[in-house]
Amino acid sequence: MKAAIVMGTRPEIIKLSSIAKKLNKKNSTIIFTGQHYDYNMSLRFIKELGIRHPDYKLKLTRLQNTTTDRATQIGEIVLNLAKIIISINPDTVIVQGDTNTVLAAAITAIKCSIPVSHVESGLRSYDWRMPEEHNRIAVDHISEFLFAPTMHSKKILDAEKVHGKIYVTGNTSIDAIEENIKNAEKKASIYLEKDNFALATLHRGENVDNPQTLSTIAKALLNCNVDIIFPAHPRTIKRLKEFGLYQKIKDSKNILLTPAVGYFDMLLLMKKCSFIISDSGGIQEEATSPKIRKKVLVIRKTTDRPEAVKLGFSELVGTNTTQIVNAIKLANKNPMIHTHGNPYGTGNAGKKIIQVLQQSF
Repeated sequence: MKAAIVMGTRPEIIKLSSIAKKLNKKNSTIIFTGQHYDYNMSLRFIKELGIRHPDYKLKLTRLQNTTTDRATQIGEIVLNLAKIIISINPDTVIVQGDTNTVLAAAITAIKCSIPVSHVESGLRSYDWRMPEEHNRIAVDHISEFLFAPTMHSKKILDAEKVHGKIYVTGNTSIDAIEENIKNAEKKASIYLEKDNFALATLHRGENVDNPQTLSTIAKALLNCNVDIIFPAHPRTIKRLKEFGLYQKIKDSKNILLTPAVGYFDMLLLMKKCSFIISDSGGIQEEATSPKIRKKVLVIRKTTDRPEAVKLGFSELVGTNTTQIVNAIKLANKNPMIHTHGNPYGTGNAGKKIIQVLQQSF
């Protein structure tokens, strides 16, 4: 088997690490698209996770994240990636998740007659405001190999009558935690003065790009009377400043606003916090790990990880200020998770995926 592993964002790096590290230069090529332009949001994670340096790195035009820019970015990736895919002629192109990189790589592969292997297939929010929803639906329907993290995801794919073969593997985010959690405290660079805090992350376009929505969320964080550590995505920092919210949060007594942190720092924060406030899909998965086990208050109107909600790891809170404040206060009083199950597997998803592909090629 010869695979091309295409990644372009922080979550893809994390979730493809257990696959990339089990393969070598003889049977795989790593291609980094550079969708996340910021070093701290991309190549830093490749280095931290011990993944070998990408064989190819694209240099994309820096965009402003408008709707037009997203379409332009996908086109730019396709144009550059096609030359690489044709030259290396892999047996399959492996993509993960639902980003512009994933859609662009899948389109490139199928037009070059290369089978697409989609890791983390079958997720649905049924929220068409999310660009990610468009991407993953399209990729699922042009993939030959669909690696679903749960039976719930498989049922969705079955109902949609996708073309490719479906395999339930668990989620590779759990693999990454199992492989790295022991090193988190040793290698983390963040120093924690408090041991009773909530962790907050916020980055989704429907939240941070909307002035009214971002204002209601910020108001909830400021008024909840709970200590919060808030590592902010560069896009979030930009919007907070643009909408006149940055200084309010920076000067608040209960929120510690920091730049985006590395993977080991984030693992340490998740492990040490009391509970998590987030709109991240990946964090909803990671929090279910036996090594983390933290409640996540999901600041969204919909979630594509219903398995975590069903088992009590996550709670879908919405974006209303009062609802968020009430949920934070309740979680602060009782952050315990009572279920013993883990919907996303035991940390061997990458191994299962490689076995399927090696048997197929």
